[in-house]
Amino acid sequence: MATRSTIMDTNSFRAEHADGLDADVRKLTDKRSKVLGESYRLFYRKPVHLVRGKGQYLWDAAGDKYLDVYNNVASIGHCHPAVIEAVHQQMGMLNTHTRYLHENILNYSEDLLATLPAEIDRAMYMCTGSEANDLAIRVARSFSGGTGIIVSQEAYHGTSDLTSGASPALGSGQSLAATTRLVLPPDRYRVDAPDLGAWFAAEIQKQIDDMAAHGIKFAGFLADSIFSSDGVLPGPKGYLKQAIDVVHKNGGIFIADEVQPGFARTGDAFWGFARHDVVPDVVTTGKPMGNGIPVSALLAKSNVLAAFSDEIPYFNTFGGNPVAMAAAQAVLKVIKEEGLQEHSRIVGGKLLAALTGLMDKYECVGDVRGAGLFIGFELVKDRASKTPDKQLALDVIEKLRDNHVLTSVAGPYGNVLKLRPPLAFQESDIDWLVGALDKSLASLVG
Repeated sequence: MATRSTIMDTNSFRAEHADGLDADVRKLTDKRSKVLGESYRLFYRKPVHLVRGKGQYLWDAAGDKYLDVYNNVASIGHCHPAVIEAVHQQMGMLNTHTRYLHENILNYSEDLLATLPAEIDRAMYMCTGSEANDLAIRVARSFSGGTGIIVSQEAYHGTSDLTSGASPALGSGQSLAATTRLVLPPDRYRVDAPDLGAWFAAEIQKQIDDMAAHGIKFAGFLADSIFSSDGVLPGPKGYLKQAIDVVHKNGGIFIADEVQPGFARTGDAFWGFARHDVVPDVVTTGKPMGNGIPVSALLAKSNVLAAFSDEIPYFNTFGGNPVAMAAAQAVLKVIKEEGLQEHSRIVGGKLLAALTGLMDKYECVGDVRGAGLFIGFELVKDRASKTPDKQLALDVIEKLRDNHVLTSVAGPYGNVLKLRPPLAFQESDIDWLVGALDKSLASLVG
């Protein structure tokens, strides 16, 4: 029997929950199952029927207001007026593909590349993070001449054939590629190592050696620098550098998947990888880039990209279209003009402190960690054993939903609350979130 996915099935509505739904919601879930099939999933035992959003808030069909503490798709806030205006204006003039000249893609590329290390000087565009990571794996293989890709043990990098083969978080029902190797995540809470960076570098080398023993040439290491699917693991600043040195020493490239830690999310830097003083060979991004408009990118060192791009033409009908570029440009402008990176650092730090305060009250709160507005809140049976408490985490998620706070879980044990609100989240929202979490824990563990 397949192991259930932590990203799709852990916090999920199931048929056995249907009897407890009101008539309108039951009608929608039944219709959804009939017309969409069984692969799709809904959050919560009692699904939420959302109809409107603004900033960090959402409203359901009954008019109830929710605090969104999960959504990095609408990264600068739901229905941000700057994005709405940019998309509306460009849609009224032209929307076509990249085989015609247009200023939007060039202007945006220059502005986006300016946020990156100077060595990263080329941009390519797609619609989704899956597409960006798929292309990144192809680039890694072209540059290195190898096929082996290393990812963390609970990584999620996409839904295409190549990326799902390197996404263990999809569960054992989804086979990993024979050329994929898994490395233990750099979990400072559970790994007993005096130097986390040296330990993680050694783990990378073990997997490269295993590839060689099986006749597989190493191509690259693909990672999201906050290891979000592994349970939100920011680690100490700079610890990743030793691992990336090992990657390069063995002829591979480092692909920084910035779909989750990028675009000012971690506060310390615009890009998640920048917390660690490393320069990736390839950077990929997606969801937060367009604030809900499908757009993604692969950004690379020209010499790394050349091995692929000099030999193989690439075309994506919707990737880089003028409307998508207008949305992305608006997002980039808002992040700068509203000072959202610094906002994320300051408000995220205050939120982290408030959440850490709950450890004094509840023995089941094992660890609270994060960077900026990206926090992992780990629940355990008791702090001494660190035994994961998945059931408690799922019950807390449902209680939070009842208190109109929306979030979900992450990590290999499904016991880490993944707190990742839109960057519109304000200091005034901290009391709502922490109060709802306090109330939820009190009702479940006393």
